[in-house]
Amino acid sequence: RHVQEAYRFDRFGGGFVEILSAEQTEMSDTWYQGTADAVRQNLVHLQGGDDDIFVILSGDQLFRMDLKAFVQDHVASGAGVTVAAKPVPSSEASALGLLRVDGSGGIVEFVEKPTDPEVIARLTLPKLDDAEGRSRCLASMGIYAFRAKVLREALASEHTDFGKEVIPGLVGKEALNSHIFEDYWEDIGTVKAFFEANLRLVDPDPPFDFHDLERPIFTTPISNLPSAKVQACSMDRTILTSGSLVENAKLRRCVVGVRSVIGDNVTLEDVVLMGSDLIESADEARNNTACGKPPIGVGDGSVIRRAIVDKNARIGCHVRLSPEGREDGWVDQEKGLYVRDGILVVIKNAVVPDNYSF
Repeated sequence: RHVQEAYRFDRFGGGFVEILSAEQTEMSDTWYQGTADAVRQNLVHLQGGDDDIFVILSGDQLFRMDLKAFVQDHVASGAGVTVAAKPVPSSEASALGLLRVDGSGGIVEFVEKPTDPEVIARLTLPKLDDAEGRSRCLASMGIYAFRAKVLREALASEHTDFGKEVIPGLVGKEALNSHIFEDYWEDIGTVKAFFEANLRLVDPDPPFDFHDLERPIFTTPISNLPSAKVQACSMDRTILTSGSLVENAKLRRCVVGVRSVIGDNVTLEDVVLMGSDLIESADEARNNTACGKPPIGVGDGSVIRRAIVDKNARIGCHVRLSPEGREDGWVDQEKGLYVRDGILVVIKNAVVPDNYSF
């Protein structure tokens, strides 16, 4: 929805965006089995000549890259594939795909998530050491530019994943180029990474700045929402978005999403509150309360710490929520509560009754 509604082009511009959903076809009765398989199943919709270029981006990363420069680098290299790569500390190597390059930037080795210290040491490049002298490796960002012919030939196989199978399988068979990216990039495909990337936005000098006027980030227009309404609220390092209603609450290091409702005497610390898709009317809230269901939002007197609260969650009054004292993997399915990576997750549409505490 973000892509489809944010990027609307006029008929004279020549550009367009089309969303291709997962589907079962006469050629395959399975859903996407991996990144490469997802592209393979949609190649039928993507026409073009052998020398056309396909740029493949990851859907769970936060970064700001000049893709035009990336494609120009790919074309200038004459390679069949260009892989965007970022220098990372060697201590993070086991969680990423690592590549080794020659003097011209050509990829001569690619290893996905290595655990062998000898392999990591071989892929560590002294010239990439940071200002503190810490060793670094080149990690794949999961962003690729393919010449169309190379892509089609690479996907004429059983391979399902680019990082694990397709790219390593092309080393030594096809000219592979690397594009070094030194700016902000964060893989937000885990609960912890998503949580921390959001909360870093409230820091005085965040590593990723949504207020960069030279390189804006576009999304769905929300001009139809009223401004946030705040009553006697104490806020420290908090982002508050449109349509939110906040009473006498204490918010410290929080991201508060659209249409969030936060009641009286509420305390939120290190919380990503995703907001809601609608604002309940007073009558709807009363009817839900009569049925034993709290209104959407966070009820009076509740305290929430170190948590992600997904959309449309209903958290009652005098609720206490925190991952403290809970082992990773703890779950209360009835209430829609999970602990992952030391973070409490309240899932979408969860209902947490009044006075619930753990």
